[in-house]
Amino acid sequence: QVQLVESGGDLVQAGGSLRLSCAASGITFSFYDMGWYRQAPAKQRELVATFTTGGVTDYTDSVKGRFTISRDGVKKMVYLQMNSLKPEDSAVYYCNARHKWFSATDYWGQGTQVTVSS
Repeated sequence: QVQLVESGGDLVQAGGSLRLSCAASGITFSFYDMGWYRQAPAKQRELVATFTTGGVTDYTDSVKGRFTISRDGVKKMVYLQMNSLKPEDSAVYYCNARHKWFSATDYWGQGTQVTVSS
């Protein structure tokens, strides 16, 4: 059974930092590109950051220079370090695992809430 379990969401003041974690189980971690998405109320889910199996990272423009994605293949963990948080970063953050060869094979976590107060 595949599970992606996020943690680390919280209420934080603008300018603060949070570190989100995603624990993966039931997948061969090295075969999956990992990503973080977010969805704010009344908005579409958007891609925040990705970390491919080849070691390539990418970020949406609004978080470049503030967020850092990382992954630990031994622990099967993915992290999102978020610094200089802004109120517009408030959203539910979701962890995603997408097979590097079969993109239709992807999995989602249940989400973790991040709220940034001004």
